[in-house]
Amino acid sequence: MAKGEISAEEMEELREAFSKVDVDSNGYISTDELTELFKVANLPLPGYRVREIIQELSQTMDQNKDGKITFDEFVKVFHGLKSSEVAKTFRKAINKKEGICAVAGTSEQSGTQHSYSEEEKVAFVNWVNKALEKDPDCKHVLPMDPSSNDLFTAVGDGIILCKMINLSVPDTIDERTINKKKLTPFTIQENLNLALNSSSAIGCHVVNIGAEDLKEGRQHLVLGLLWQIIKIGLLADIEISRNEALIALLRDGENLEDLMKLSPEELLLRWANYHLEQAGCSKINNFSSDIKDSKAYYNILNQVAPKGDEEGIPPIAIDLSGLREKDDLKRAECMLDQAERLGCRQFVMPPDVVRGNPKLNLAFVANLFNKYPALKKPENQDIDWSSIEGETREERTFRNWMNSLGVNPRVNHLYGDLDDALVIFQLYEKIKVPVDWDKVNKPPYPKLGSNMKKLENCNYAVELGKKEAKFSLVGIAGQDLNEGNRTLTLALLWQLMRRYTLNILEDLGDGQKVNDDTIVRWVNDTLTEAGKNTITGFKDGSISSSMPVLDLIDAIQPGSIRYDLIKAEDLTDEEKLNNAKYAISMARKIGARVYALPEDLVEVKPKMVMTVFACLMARGMKRV
Repeated sequence: MAKGEISAEEMEELREAFSKVDVDSNGYISTDELTELFKVANLPLPGYRVREIIQELSQTMDQNKDGKITFDEFVKVFHGLKSSEVAKTFRKAINKKEGICAVAGTSEQSGTQHSYSEEEKVAFVNWVNKALEKDPDCKHVLPMDPSSNDLFTAVGDGIILCKMINLSVPDTIDERTINKKKLTPFTIQENLNLALNSSSAIGCHVVNIGAEDLKEGRQHLVLGLLWQIIKIGLLADIEISRNEALIALLRDGENLEDLMKLSPEELLLRWANYHLEQAGCSKINNFSSDIKDSKAYYNILNQVAPKGDEEGIPPIAIDLSGLREKDDLKRAECMLDQAERLGCRQFVMPPDVVRGNPKLNLAFVANLFNKYPALKKPENQDIDWSSIEGETREERTFRNWMNSLGVNPRVNHLYGDLDDALVIFQLYEKIKVPVDWDKVNKPPYPKLGSNMKKLENCNYAVELGKKEAKFSLVGIAGQDLNEGNRTLTLALLWQLMRRYTLNILEDLGDGQKVNDDTIVRWVNDTLTEAGKNTITGFKDGSISSSMPVLDLIDAIQPGSIRYDLIKAEDLTDEEKLNNAKYAISMARKIGARVYALPEDLVEVKPKMVMTVFACLMARGMKRV
């Protein structure tokens, strides 16, 4: 791919454009989706011209002639089309589709004009207003007016973002570390560091967003980050280990493993179809073009509304008379009135339904699922319940780290989503190991022999690890990655994460090689200089109290740790965890992008402890 000629910022924009067209998020665009895009965009073009443009785009983009356009094909062609009329028309279609507002001023790097969606702004403002309405720490900025630009100034002090992160993934940020009173430019900067590094730790892609962007309220970046935070929270429980009733969605001939491979978005679509089937209605394939007439929504609402058969939950009758309404907009309004009776009207206005805004409709359905799943855990099925286990802390940390780097597709299930090694190749590129993309098989894979193609990729990934990255991969074969062997896959992922962390330190230290001893030496020198106790290594028992980490943070930024909030000796397990939560949040607050979790410190997990000290060393070296 001719990536060299495309700036990182343009690449980000192309990804965004691709996801707007790829409404079913399967990683490629079909001609139908292209046609749909132009239809929705209402461009002032004669029908024949739209058909010509689509034909031209399809022919040039679809380089392997399978009727599907992958992101790589999309980038190649878009780059070639940059100045052509077709590309301009296509850009116009993407922007118009979402009721996009252009932002004054263009990016200096690429000369591209940024834009944001007014509907999304309104939806997110309403959601934040509702979510935080009772929080005393947000009274100074809430409620925001959805018709104004309040949102972009309200996020400027970092408090709202920190609170929203904790709503999506509880306990991510220790409340004691959020600066709430008498804010100064410095304490605001700390809050924004805390918000950005914590976003990264829960799996948000924040590579091109800095504290300055949030302080200045850059609209497209604020909305992009806020959507990621909200979406993580909305989709958190749409996962079988957290909601066993989802097993009711198993189809004939499927086993549990098939269901567990589905992404939250795919499970949500299946949930909607399950209820449509129960209502005797036809299925939908997406939350965009297929829901525009509100009929599917009406039937889903009618299915999930409480029927009065559960104790303490009064029935709510859904009025279906709006189905007879001839006008799509009016029908959508009637449908949303019924959704409001369930307390689930959030995220969409009637025009968002009629236009089929994929992002907002996904959020609308996810919120409905979270409040009224209306599923019963099957009793009589032959299911091995013990095989339904949630991910371990280590797995979650790796998954969030990958997602925060912007890998595509997003990793929802650590092993299943790595079975074609595409994500592994992207991680190799992040650690400066060159990948020959001509050797890589790319999706969509053929129906017959698809696993063979994936296995070839996995073999190449292991070969790169051994020969180019010089990893220790004894006894690991491509088949282990492909089949999701836990121990061996984690061994490779750890080496990728470790190299990524060490590369950052080497870049800061003018390329000097760094290893565990270098980090321990730096930590101890810094602690000694500040008159604090040192550590013997990453297995040192004192790390269990988090005191070495807290002391190091205070040495890097003197006076930052409030020692009155922590207990240093004779700690109970709860006190240790309290110290660790404070330490991890403080590390993020002073600017260290820490992915590890508080429990890793309490249990002194040497690998994760190493990453904490390495990230603090990186932050400390920036002082020099």
